[in-house]
Amino acid sequence: MKYSEFLKILSDYKEEFNKENLFENRDKIRVKKDSSVAKNLERIFDATLVISNKKGFQAMTMRDLSREVELSMGALYSYFPSKEDLLTMLQHHGRSITKSILEKYINLEKNPADKLKTGVNIHLYLSEAMQPWFYFSYMEARNLSEQEQTRAIESELYTEKIFEEILQEGEKTGVFLVRNHQLTAGIIKAMLQDWYLKRWKYAKRNISVEQYAKYLISIIEAFCLSPEDAKMKKIRGENGLH
Repeated sequence: MKYSEFLKILSDYKEEFNKENLFENRDKIRVKKDSSVAKNLERIFDATLVISNKKGFQAMTMRDLSREVELSMGALYSYFPSKEDLLTMLQHHGRSITKSILEKYINLEKNPADKLKTGVNIHLYLSEAMQPWFYFSYMEARNLSEQEQTRAIESELYTEKIFEEILQEGEKTGVFLVRNHQLTAGIIKAMLQDWYLKRWKYAKRNISVEQYAKYLISIIEAFCLSPEDAKMKKIRGENGLH
């Protein structure tokens, strides 16, 4: 899947999750028109990320947010009772989208090698399209409440666990070599994080997300694939098969 194709899919998912967010928080949101709520919530989330990635979430004031999103203070508070509620909604929104899309596309694959490749691709595409949220979640983790810190850690370990389980499955079927899969999954996660944390570096070198994904997958496969599967992959590549 090309990144441009993925963006179309993500757009539909975001609309769906905006509605889900509205449903889950309807008791807190004091706005009656559902049609405008979902769109305004997305505007508020986007504005929060813009301000927070410049000056930090803790330093952001509601007046800053009011100016950025062009809503009155009263209107803002009709969407959430406090900054902490806004943070909880924003983080839940990002994690739900990431988890749902990542799981869906990995589960479409049968072969562990294809699952691993798809997982890397989708994660990178998500972090490219949602870079402000991924960057915010990583950089703000130490400044969040204890509860949100716990959720952030759980989210990171969850992603590592997905890759670890794929590697374990591949070892059992002979697709992957016997390795320390937990450590390998941790290193894969670190290389995925490098993309959205140091996006400026790759932009300066004119590296696209598709190029980074392809190169990263080649490194992972060189380390993980069994000699037989590596040979078959090379043959399929030489024959132009996929």
